[in-house]
Amino acid sequence: MASLAGLGAGVIGALFRLALEQANRFRDALLARMDVWGIGGFVLFVALVAGAAAIAAWMVRCLAPSASGSGIPRVMAVLDGEVAPAPLRVIPVKFLAGTLAIGSGLALGREGPIVQMGASIAYQIGKLLRRNWTDCRALMAAGAGAGFAVAFNAPIAGALFVFEGLLKRFEARLVIAALAASAVAIWVGRATFGDTPEFTVGALAQPGLDKMPYFVLLGIGAGLAGTLYNRTLLATLRTADRFSALPVELRAALVGAAVGAIAWFAPSLVGAGDGLAQQALRGEGTLAVLPALFLFRLGLIALSVAAGAPGGLLVPLLALGAELGLWIGLLCALAFPGMAFEPEGFALVGMAALFTAIVRAPLTAIVLVAEMTANLTMLLPMIVACFAAMLVSTLFGDMSILDSLKERSLIRSKRTTGDVDQYNAQK
Repeated sequence: MASLAGLGAGVIGALFRLALEQANRFRDALLARMDVWGIGGFVLFVALVAGAAAIAAWMVRCLAPSASGSGIPRVMAVLDGEVAPAPLRVIPVKFLAGTLAIGSGLALGREGPIVQMGASIAYQIGKLLRRNWTDCRALMAAGAGAGFAVAFNAPIAGALFVFEGLLKRFEARLVIAALAASAVAIWVGRATFGDTPEFTVGALAQPGLDKMPYFVLLGIGAGLAGTLYNRTLLATLRTADRFSALPVELRAALVGAAVGAIAWFAPSLVGAGDGLAQQALRGEGTLAVLPALFLFRLGLIALSVAAGAPGGLLVPLLALGAELGLWIGLLCALAFPGMAFEPEGFALVGMAALFTAIVRAPLTAIVLVAEMTANLTMLLPMIVACFAAMLVSTLFGDMSILDSLKERSLIRSKRTTGDVDQYNAQK
């Protein structure tokens, strides 16, 4: 059954990624075509992006409210028995609304929708086979991990994320299920997209022990940046709540209009941020520009999340981590020119360190970045930086952003654990 769940997650994840690729190409082609129309083209392009974001928000509100946002906190709540599993219609709504929202340029990631759709497909398989709640829960966890794997092209990280990111504990009975589902899902993903890594990284020398203190510095910086990220995101959501009298479609349209205007003048700054992460991994950036880029993208991510449209948080934060790491690497190279620092290596380590600080999942972060870059020479620096990032975020008392969003959604949710109890009783 776990393999079947992995197959379903792999297929829906691959289709979603293909849909996003086509949507991004369409947006870029539309932008190039309308650019020659001057101010009229600008107004029309902004209106189209705003309309796409508004339609995505409308679909969620009217058809499947549980499809809003990332989806991963919702899956966590279901696995913990705090809310009932989402209905079947969440899958097409998440797919279509997510394609509109992310494809229009909102700073959201693909992984949230794929994880939720993978978990939902796995649950439907369990229901179809008339399994009890315990089996359905195991299938959902495996399906979610499979979705994570195909979203990032990282099968081992997908299985690890089940225990470290979703369940927060190790359950022996789920190990085989999680591994089997991730293996099948990644087979589907690589059959569709090939087996090349997500990011291209040049040859990096393994840093000596004398450079480890500088990666501790990177980890401390990532811990502080992770705290800033989490608190900015939650503060933006609280601010959006104060405007709850406004229709969610209008709020999404306003964010979409801002994104459309940004895309008109600087198209590389919108979207999930894969291109920005790749640029940082190539060492492209300056000490003056990178901090401004980091803060700008942080604000754009927070606004995109507040729009209420489907989309994840993790792909955008990887780009932020790469930018932070590159900046610290350039700073070290400038301050200590005789030590032959490679800023690109700092960018790679920064991805794992910031993921750790925000999600509080260091093992997943290290394996994820290693799989996405096909690079093992930076393992020790990643361990050092992730340790420091985890320590700093713990000292600040911050929860994982996924846990914070789960608690927030539970407060706002009208559904209770009684839904799950009723489901168990029916089985």
